Amino acid sequence: MRIGVIASGTRHPVLDAMAGLLAPAHHVGWIDPGHVTDPNDPLADVYLLKARTRPALTLARTLEDRGAPVVNSAAATGLCQDRTAMAALAHSAGLPFPETTTFPTLGGLSDATTDLTRPLVVKSRHSRRHDLVARVDSAVRLRALAADWAQEPVVVQPFADNSGQDHKLWVVGDRVFAALRPSELASTDRGPTVPLPLGELPVGWIDLVREVGAVFALDVYGVDIVDTGDGTPLIVDINAFPGIRDQEGAPEALAGLVTATGQPNCSWSESASCPGLSPRIG
Repeated sequence: MRIGVIASGTRHPVLDAMAGLLAPAHHVGWIDPGHVTDPNDPLADVYLLKARTRPALTLARTLEDRGAPVVNSAAATGLCQDRTAMAALAHSAGLPFPETTTFPTLGGLSDATTDLTRPLVVKSRHSRRHDLVARVDSAVRLRALAADWAQEPVVVQPFADNSGQDHKLWVVGDRVFAALRPSELASTDRGPTVPLPLGELPVGWIDLVREVGAVFALDVYGVDIVDTGDGTPLIVDINAFPGIRDQEGAPEALAGLVTATGQPNCSWSESASCPGLSPRIG
């Protein structure tokens, strides 16, 4: 089987470990997100969409249009990049998600806000590396943010009191992994991510995370949840194909998902004829 990984040039421990597990019976090749596929190029048997940039989504859609399975789909991945669309779908499905209001620019929000009666969370509307995620307790703080992010489209959510810990849950196919990490809203020093046994999660949280996958049509994803009291969950973020680093069993789960999803259409030895596939990145 030939597996194409659409990823940037940064090496990734889980993907590298997955590739090692699948070799030598299968060929895992990396594809630059900016690769332009030719309609006559042979297809890999399955693609993993790790990169979430616009060129990567365009490439994934092209491969899907040609009939190739892509995990996660371009549509599902793109949905998780738009926090306005994410909130709308979560609310329509009855998931516990913050009330979310969208503003065209942070500068416009700042100009319209003279006072705050409660803390807010301000986030870039479009999720990406180094985007804006900040707690705002005053109009002064809001204006300070706007000085650096004036034209940034944003979403605004009420800040919910919580334990100060993000419960990070990841799903790979039928496997669930969990960890605790200090919230980026609670401190500038987030500290390490600590693995969390699933048995220590509040009742119902695993079912909730699986429901997220069904609603958002995701196979590999992460859900950040905060405990707002007595195990009451609030979903604060949903990510398509997150890092899942330092989680024992994650590479095996990903390898199993890949082989279950892909339907071989030629032997792996023919991989050299598939443009775009390269043995490793970095």
